[in-house]
Formats: sequence, structure tokens, C-alpha cells
Amino acid sequence: MEIKAAVIFEKCGKFSIERLELSDPKDDEVLVRIVVTGICHTDLAARDMHLPIPPPPSVFGHEGAGIVERVGAGVTKVKPGDHVVLAWNSCGTCSSCKAGMDSYCLNFFLYNFHGARLDGTTTLRKGDQVIHGSFFSQSSFADFALASERNVVKVRKDVPIEILGPLGCGVMTGAGAVMNSLRPKPGASIAIFGVGPVGMSAVLAAAVCGCTTIIAVDLNEGRLERAKEFGATHTINANEVDPAQAVMDITGKGAEFSLECVGNPKVLRQAVDVLPRLGVCGLLGVVPPGTEVGLDMDRIMNGRTVRGIIEGDAIPDLFIPKLIELYSQGRFPFDRMITFYPFEEINRAVEDMEEGRVIKPVLRL
Repeated sequence: MEIKAAVIFEKCGKFSIERLELSDPKDDEVLVRIVVTGICHTDLAARDMHLPIPPPPSVFGHEGAGIVERVGAGVTKVKPGDHVVLAWNSCGTCSSCKAGMDSYCLNFFLYNFHGARLDGTTTLRKGDQVIHGSFFSQSSFADFALASERNVVKVRKDVPIEILGPLGCGVMTGAGAVMNSLRPKPGASIAIFGVGPVGMSAVLAAAVCGCTTIIAVDLNEGRLERAKEFGATHTINANEVDPAQAVMDITGKGAEFSLECVGNPKVLRQAVDVLPRLGVCGLLGVVPPGTEVGLDMDRIMNGRTVRGIIEGDAIPDLFIPKLIELYSQGRFPFDRMITFYPFEEINRAVEDMEEGRVIKPVLRL
């Protein structure tokens, strides 16, 4: 079928709206009419070839939400007309998947960054030209997307589908890092370095968990002001003060938990240095492979933990409905970080995100 999609034709290039041919769904696939799709820094990392993916031309997008149009013969999880959020794909058979940790699937890159189906067949073409797709088994920068039955999450219809796209990655990552990975007890302290969409979601989750000291650190004063609205008890502008010292001044002994949401070795060092003994730092920021950081080994030896967190340690089929329920109760207003753009203005949305003018751009298809 013919679809409309945003295509990258060269490394670091602009998105070009093109008419493409999308394959019919195979037995285990779901055709989704995309209503909205969020833009995530991982999409831009793929655009700039910071991920081990095939070269352009490519269609990215991995925060799609929409309505099931058609299903393959073997699909039983959803049916046409269902509202769905698209997440990542996994094999379901490796040791990580069997342990319920799909985001650490040993075949994660093969299932999400391969540029094609697992069998090597491609889903997108422009005439005789192959376009790499199947990004996170969706490539949702398009008005229709092919997903796997494994990575579609059926959601309730009484919550607007227009706001749900970011739950598939960014919001789930930040909220899950707090709720699933760190699991702070009521009254705990947490410092969140970088309050873009992932960090802001972590602020919201920390408030839900009952943290009483929630410190937001960023360079953007507008985002810091918004973080206060979302539950941050303290904010630190890292342009003006030493953020590590400022966290120590606020807490006295250090923050029991910290999150690095930027993908910067210097910031990770700061996030580790603010921990007291037995403190835990979670690394969420995406970096190019091979990026190294220097840490004080003595501080780590003294009971501190540094751990990487992918996709908020979440099981999407379980966690996304929980976040939607929290939203419906007014306790997780993640929609307040969204700025909507027409699909044709994807390049303006990307520019606004890169310049820090918006927190979470979402494209309306």
C-alpha cells in the first residue's frame, strides 16, 4: 500500500516527506494507522549514524500510537479498531527475555536496528529503491506502520490516543527508571540530571513514589521552571553553579538516588559524585558506542552503585497501562510536556527540540 513517510537520505540530513510502498503484514505483524508519533533523541542518534544501523535511506520513529488497521493471520493479541501504543521488539526466547527483561534482549539490535525484518526482507520501497525501515519494528514517522505482535500494546479507548505516543519510549524510560529500577521509598531524595522528556518523566515518577527531595539539574531555565510544576522541590542551573556541590548543599549528605539523562561523561561523573554511601546512580543518556567516563574508584568501592537502565526496565504490556491509569487519576500529567506539530513540519519540530524550545515534540499524522 502507498503511505506517506519522513525519509532520511543522508547522514545528519533533513527529513523529506515522501510517498513510499509499504509491504502487507506477515502472519505475526500488525498494520497500524499512526495517529501521532513522538520524536526522541534516539531517532536523531540514528539519523546521525551514532547507532549500529544500516546507512540511509531510512525511516525512523519509535514512539507511534494509533489504531489497528489489519492483522496477520497468526495475530491474536489485537484486532482491527484497537488503540495501540508501539514499543520495542525482542526475541522472547533469550535468557534476558525469559527473565522478563525484554529491554536487555540479547538480540535487541537485530530486532530493532536491523533496517529490515528478521528474515532480511524490507518493508519499505520507493519505486525500485529499498528504504530501510522496521526501526524498533515500527518506523512510525509515517501515516501507516508495520509492527510485530510482540511490540504492540493495546490501550484503553477513553484516554486520547493523541497523547499516548511518548509512552512507547521516552516517558516509559524516565518513569520506569524511577518506579522499576531505583524504586525509592517514600521520603527518599533523588537528583535528576537533565530534564528533557526522559528526565521530566522521572520527576513525575519520583513525585508519584513519594520522594520528598526531588532535585532537577539542567542548563535550560525554562525546563527547570517546568520541573517545579511537575514536582521538583529544588532546581539547579548548571550554567550558574557547580551542580554536584549544589546537590550536596541541598541534601547535606548527598542524594540517595541520581539519574543521568543527558548522555555526557562529565554529567555522569557529577551524578555519581553526589551519591552518599549505598547510593545508586542510573545511566539513561544515549551515547555513541565507545564513550568512556572517569570515576573515582574509591567512591564506588564504598557502597555506591552505577547501573545502566534501558527502557526503564519496563514490560510495556504491563507498565504502559499503569502509566495511563496514573494519568487518568491526575497523578502523572505527562501530556503537559507535549508540543504538537503537523507531520509536514517534522524538521521544525526537530530544530525546536534540539534548541531546547520544547520538551517533547509530537507529530500529528
